[in-house]
Amino acid sequence: MISPTDSSDRDRALALCPVSRETADRLDSIVALLEKWQHTINLVAPATLPQVWTRHVADSLQLVPLAGEAKRWVDLGSGGGFPGLVVAAVLAERPDADVTLIESDSRKAAFLREAARIAELPATVLPARIEQVAPRIAAGVEVVSARALAPLPKLLPLAEPFIAQGALGLFLKGQDVDNELTEASKSWNVEASIVESRTDRSGRILIVRKANRIPTDTTSHRPEPGRTP
Repeated sequence: MISPTDSSDRDRALALCPVSRETADRLDSIVALLEKWQHTINLVAPATLPQVWTRHVADSLQLVPLAGEAKRWVDLGSGGGFPGLVVAAVLAERPDADVTLIESDSRKAAFLREAARIAELPATVLPARIEQVAPRIAAGVEVVSARALAPLPKLLPLAEPFIAQGALGLFLKGQDVDNELTEASKSWNVEASIVESRTDRSGRILIVRKANRIPTDTTSHRPEPGRTP
């Protein structure tokens, strides 16, 4: 059940990123649980809670169309469940979907598990550090995502095990993404494109198709990061 104060924000979010009634019901369950747990755990910035649907849910929903028909997804540093839980709510309608949420904070991981349970999501929560589990679960993953986890030079090493095996990187970023790409290009050859956010004028979505480390002895001859439309 959603409160009257949430309804207009919910309507705006679902107008921006339409979903099926069944998916909307799953999202309602997730948001209701988040509001309950937020009293004891800081799952989202308190100032954004009144706009949780537009600031967090719709922001996450916009990633799904960029991934095509992908079913196997890994979300890094899932925190309050964005985008991981939201993606799982959508993919619940796809047979054999599997979303893995990695979150090292045990309290947040507990929230993610409970949300996945009550919303009946095809999600697995791993309460561990990303670098500890990524190499052993990377095979077969089609998409790796992250939101507000780390600047790109620190994010790429975490996502590398997945991208190296063919996963598409979908990373929600701010307006400084160009600077992050420039900094990352000192150590990485990156094939990427940038899409403007549908929910935040200053937001950007970085789509990474390839990311290869530049050997240390050739950094002085590094190429500029690749961009594709």
